[in-house]
Amino acid sequence: MNMTSIGDLAQSLVLRTRSTQLKQSMATLTEELTTGRTSDISGRLGGDYSYLADIERNLARLDGFSLSAREAAIFAGAAQTNLEKLQAMTEGLSGSLISVTSSTIDPIRSHASAQARQDLDSALSALNAGVGGRSLFGGIATDRAPLGSADTLIAALRGAVTGQPTADAVIAAADAWFADPAGFEATLYQGSNQDLAPMQVGPGQQVTLSMRADDPTFRALLRDVALAALATDPALGFGAGLQSDLLRKTGEGLLATQDKVTGLRADLGFAEARIEEASARNASARTGLEYARGALLEADPYETATRLEDVQFQLESLYAVTVRTSKLTLVNFLR
Repeated sequence: MNMTSIGDLAQSLVLRTRSTQLKQSMATLTEELTTGRTSDISGRLGGDYSYLADIERNLARLDGFSLSAREAAIFAGAAQTNLEKLQAMTEGLSGSLISVTSSTIDPIRSHASAQARQDLDSALSALNAGVGGRSLFGGIATDRAPLGSADTLIAALRGAVTGQPTADAVIAAADAWFADPAGFEATLYQGSNQDLAPMQVGPGQQVTLSMRADDPTFRALLRDVALAALATDPALGFGAGLQSDLLRKTGEGLLATQDKVTGLRADLGFAEARIEEASARNASARTGLEYARGALLEADPYETATRLEDVQFQLESLYAVTVRTSKLTLVNFLR
């Protein structure tokens, strides 16, 4: 019988090589058992990656939709918050202005005008609000506030209504200024006349958030608040009767605007609901795709555990052989 022997150095090299292979196999199988995912993807798929690639592509698309939906939700939520502030402010102011009558004394009229002047700052602040560095009500001009200052508006309207004999005439002159391209749009509005592009929040689903600060509802609101602030302006010299009429009529105008602001908030709420629904669908689709990917790459836990036990047994056997041939300690072997 022929026998082949190898030298001590070669034998040591063979044992070390086999030890390294077994340790690598153990590490791989341990990872598979821990993660539940096969390490040999090519072997598992038989070299056909088309289905897996399709899953990964759809997951990447969902990532984009989910990001867009989150941005849309934040944007719409911020707009809703500022419209709520605007509505609460005008509701309180309209009540104060409507209570003014022809018998109201000067200090009360002056106080109502002063309140309107403060609320004008608040209204402009709400319409100039932004989130994430983007203006909410400026259309595609998201890089800047859409409206100028309250002082600019007051000065422009003061010039437009000077000399008007009645409250109705004052309001008509203010309406003309807000409608004139050389008035409101040239003097106060700094946003764009183009709406934001629709946001793609899901497969085949878009949401449009198109409210702008030059909307007729906001123009009417700013007109009434600004005129109420100007009612007792000494530079205009309006008489007590005209002041009272103007304060009361602007209060009535603000009250009428409340319904329109409510309508805008309802439209925005509908958009928020659609965004939420799209986000839920995206999450559901992601769960399904991740489950399909997991099933495609799943490692059989029973088979993996069996193979791991086999590798452990081989490693223990190799250690026993190594100890006998080299009289190594366990500590030295594991170094």
